[in-house]
Amino acid sequence: MNKGIEIHDLYELRAVSDPRLSPSGDEAVYVKTIMCEERNEYFSTLHSIRLQDKTIRQWTFGEQKISTPRWSPDSRKIAFVSNRSGVNQLYLIHRDGGEAEQLTDYQKGVSNPVWSPCGEKIAVSLRLEKGETFEKNEGEEEILKPYVTTSMKYKSDDRGFDDNCYSQIVVVDVASKKMRRVTDDVHDYTLHSWSPDGKHIAFSVDRTKDKDFSFQSDLFIFHLEMNEYKKINKESGYFGGAAWSPDGKHLAYMGHGREYENATHNKVWLYHFETGHAICLTEGMDLPVGDYINSDSIQGSSQTGILWSKDNESFYFLASDAGNTVLYYAHIEGAIYPALLQEEQHVYGFDFDSTRQVMLVAMSKPTEPGELYILHVPSGELTEITSLNGDLLGKRELSSPQSFMYMGAKDWPIQGWIMKPVGYEEGKKYPLIVEIHGGPHTMYGNTFFHEFQVLASKGYAVLYVNPRGSHGYGQEFVDAVRGDYGGGDYEDIMAAVEYALEEFPFIDETRLGVTGGSYGGFMTNWIIGHSDKFKAAATQRSISNWISFYGVSDIGYYFSEWQIQSDLGDIETLWKHSPLAYVKNMDTPLLILHSEKDYRCPIEQAEQLFIALKREKKEVRFVRFPESNHNLSRTGKPSLREARLQEIVDWFGEHL
Repeated sequence: MNKGIEIHDLYELRAVSDPRLSPSGDEAVYVKTIMCEERNEYFSTLHSIRLQDKTIRQWTFGEQKISTPRWSPDSRKIAFVSNRSGVNQLYLIHRDGGEAEQLTDYQKGVSNPVWSPCGEKIAVSLRLEKGETFEKNEGEEEILKPYVTTSMKYKSDDRGFDDNCYSQIVVVDVASKKMRRVTDDVHDYTLHSWSPDGKHIAFSVDRTKDKDFSFQSDLFIFHLEMNEYKKINKESGYFGGAAWSPDGKHLAYMGHGREYENATHNKVWLYHFETGHAICLTEGMDLPVGDYINSDSIQGSSQTGILWSKDNESFYFLASDAGNTVLYYAHIEGAIYPALLQEEQHVYGFDFDSTRQVMLVAMSKPTEPGELYILHVPSGELTEITSLNGDLLGKRELSSPQSFMYMGAKDWPIQGWIMKPVGYEEGKKYPLIVEIHGGPHTMYGNTFFHEFQVLASKGYAVLYVNPRGSHGYGQEFVDAVRGDYGGGDYEDIMAAVEYALEEFPFIDETRLGVTGGSYGGFMTNWIIGHSDKFKAAATQRSISNWISFYGVSDIGYYFSEWQIQSDLGDIETLWKHSPLAYVKNMDTPLLILHSEKDYRCPIEQAEQLFIALKREKKEVRFVRFPESNHNLSRTGKPSLREARLQEIVDWFGEHL
């Protein structure tokens, strides 16, 4: 019998992302990402696959990160972003071979290339100061200066402290490499697409003056020659992801009016240029548009958005539904139905060849890391065309999750999954580890999760559920957690444990563990402050004190008001929902894992909890991860991801 997935298998996993079909329809490109143990880095390469005979060719080599490959309209070239020069720059490589040509040399890097329909220009995003040129400032000595700000949004977990630069749109001439600045102000622009006639680009931007209290993004089309803006959305809210129909008569886009703040379902809208009106096409779906599945094994993925058919009347998009991401077909007259829906699927990227009626799909399953598939749309026939992880899976035994439904708080149906230990033997008892996802507005689903497989290989049963607050089960369900942290969500999770103990007799009720990160870390803290059912716990990147979180998190002041529905004028409510308030009740041995540069849930949250527990002489271990942010478990340094998993395995091994 093969052994199960190991921690060190992180270095053998191959992540496939950003699949793109050539306009000619005979070839596709994708990005393959690996973790390099020797260099302690992630490296990616650009590959192509001929659809007729499935021949794969590697186009780039060396130690670099590559992203966003985009075919030229004539299928002869591919633009992509690479950090091979040290900073992300725009490159161009010819389909027939040869060395990639560097098109930009901007010291702060570029991102998000979008070809013009004529194939002579590429729009990109750059971070620039107002009035800044593209000239390099060489030879200037770095002088240590104090950081000064007047903005409440002065830091982010992704970028750190803001640098007075803003995401601007620039057009690069492919032949001359000259760059033209399209936007030049103090707003952040998100580039979407060119119009079919090449005269306009679509982008989103929040142009309000008081950004501290503005949480919107308006959709505009911009006339490149006349420098004229036209706002598309009439509603106030968050809109983007715009894509023109091939005939230029419609603009499909995504967004919502923030009716439930950040718990609001993302929807698909259709704007008709002749009438100047927009309608919401997915109002009756009661599902969020987009991919909200948690995974630790997908790298370099970007939301595909909306892809039109050449018939000018239909398009495709993703939506999250009860543990799956589903590929949907939509018609401009309102018809919507699944184009790809299996029992278990996590579609996280796709492209569409309307002429040949085929889809190129990047998809993961519970026992299969992401691979590429070809979907023949008329017949629904699905064919796997890569096997990047076949060698690893061929020598490992995996645990297959079993989905189940149970009744949570208020008799609401809740979905969960149970994984048996690798090497399971009938009649034996096994310890159980409960995993709790972050967000809270995300979802667990039918995807490969390295961490879960590692735990199963170590002899644990693994239980994970989507409590209220999770996406994929309707607007009422995802909104139900707001203002009720530690209420119905806590009851949902504890009810899952009781259900598992009743339905799965192989679980040893005396050896239960619980862990989770971010919101899942909050809930782990909350659980051990309100129950002694668990023998050990591991809290990761957690929240322990909503009062301090309000002021120290990069999203603290508005997230607390949206989710806890309280602010510093109501300290009592913030404290009531804070796990730190119940530290005297925490008798469960606790492992605290936190990143030093986590600006989402800053490390002071862990420090407070650690000191409070030590003061009460409780059993606790505190592990701090240097040079890491909130995404350590997904994109952190390989050695630290390995160390994190080892800490979790060792902790539960000692206590369960």
